[in-house]
Amino acid sequence: MAAPAVASTALRTLDALNARHPWSHDDVYAPVVLHHARRVAAEGGTRAVDVGCGTGNLLRQLARVLPRVTGVEPDERCADLAASATAALPNVEVRHAPFEALPERSVDLLTFVASLHHLPLEPTLAAARVALRPGGRLVVVGCYRDTRADRYHSWVSVALNPLVGLVRHPRTATEHPAHMTAPTREAAEPYVEIAAALRTQLPGVRVRRWLFWRYVAVWTAPR
Repeated sequence: MAAPAVASTALRTLDALNARHPWSHDDVYAPVVLHHARRVAAEGGTRAVDVGCGTGNLLRQLARVLPRVTGVEPDERCADLAASATAALPNVEVRHAPFEALPERSVDLLTFVASLHHLPLEPTLAAARVALRPGGRLVVVGCYRDTRADRYHSWVSVALNPLVGLVRHPRTATEHPAHMTAPTREAAEPYVEIAAALRTQLPGVRVRRWLFWRYVAVWTAPR
């Protein structure tokens, strides 16, 4: 069998495995976000805003760390699911709305998990910079457009993806979980452009490309 045919067959097999054992790439990075939430809380922070909160998975976890948590979700169905999932949590508010600039110095933790690429990059980063209180943190788990420069990360991610799915969800799924059905779009910018914009708008930001087509950026507002 010719090499292209072998590769095509392998990819189809991987796709079939991924479909039978779906898992959210964003869930893997929740511990990273929560680590920074705990650091913010330890320094006296009280308010978190999660932009593009989806169905509320992260909101429920943030609510155990910070006294006030707000989720902003532009998709009506997801916002309703998030509101229902957090209805018993008095410190959580869900807003069905697009992201708009927040009041100056009003937030201690601002998170974008697979949502920043839905928004204009530099204006959103500028708005985030203004919204954070001194010592507050911005945490981005972002998506980027795959390029040849990302090939090693991509190959490893392709190979690991079905293995993680098998471990996390060993039973064959008949449908995707609700939190994996939110509207999505492909990222337009490659990682190098995103990293450059982050460093321009947020001097001192820490940004790194990770597996599963994600990068993580963390910035602490100057005191």
